[in-house]
Amino acid sequence: MNLQVFKEDKSVTSAIAEHIAGIITELGEDVNRQGLQRTPERVGEAFQYLTKGYKEDPDAILRSALFEDDYRHMVVVKDIDFYSLCEHHLLPFFGKVHIAYIPNGKRVTGLSKIARVVDVYARRLQIQERMTTQIKDCIQRTLDPLGVMVVVEAEHLCMKMRGTEKQNSITTTSDFTGAFTRAETRNEFLRLIH
Repeated sequence: MNLQVFKEDKSVTSAIAEHIAGIITELGEDVNRQGLQRTPERVGEAFQYLTKGYKEDPDAILRSALFEDDYRHMVVVKDIDFYSLCEHHLLPFFGKVHIAYIPNGKRVTGLSKIARVVDVYARRLQIQERMTTQIKDCIQRTLDPLGVMVVVEAEHLCMKMRGTEKQNSITTTSDFTGAFTRAETRNEFLRLIH
């Protein structure tokens, strides 16, 4: 598994393109007009990139940069940008992820790997609530820290472009384990990210 380079599968691109061409036609457009001629293939390529997280192993990403260290204080990585697709409408949702973990005094991980874990889970068909918990569970499972907390703040285009059309709505989710079950530890993290 190559963690750095994404390469689409041409057969998957073709299969998706066939379906997209049918959708464009059903919407009343001419899939053969100049502006749409390559759209089905471009969508096939884009959807593979936007869901590339299915082909990546977030635990392996964290394990690829484990370092022995006796650090036992909160580590916070905040304002991690992400983009995902809502599994209900296939419309984007995007925002920021804030993560804290308290190492167990045995190991820490490379900070960029935490951001990469966010990307793996975001690049799948998702709901924000599940993504929040998946990120937390991965860090807890792989690093075995004293605790993990994840806060996700996101804008959902399914709420902005259709349905309720609430342009300024932001959804916040959180999940935590271990030391973060104590209110004072959660509050310290929340102070640090805001």
